[in-house]
Amino acid sequence: MKVGFVTFIVLATAVILFLFFTSYRSAFEADQACHFIKWESYKESLEFGCDHDLETNQWILYRESSNHQPAQVIKRFRY
Repeated sequence: MKVGFVTFIVLATAVILFLFFTSYRSAFEADQACHFIKWESYKESLEFGCDHDLETNQWILYRESSNHQPAQVIKRFRY
């Protein structure tokens, strides 16, 4: 029983630390990263864009589709 509890605590701590160190500290940092990668990789293409998702606290780099198809998410920048 103790081994299972300790294993759970270690895994939960590892997940929390991973999320803490791989996310941005603010919406501003995530916004800057999204727009920088968009500019660096896709230049001035109007086909690509960055959008802020308030519900999930992230910026999303996406590619617009034609004919009213859903956009393709390229990268997420959570904060």
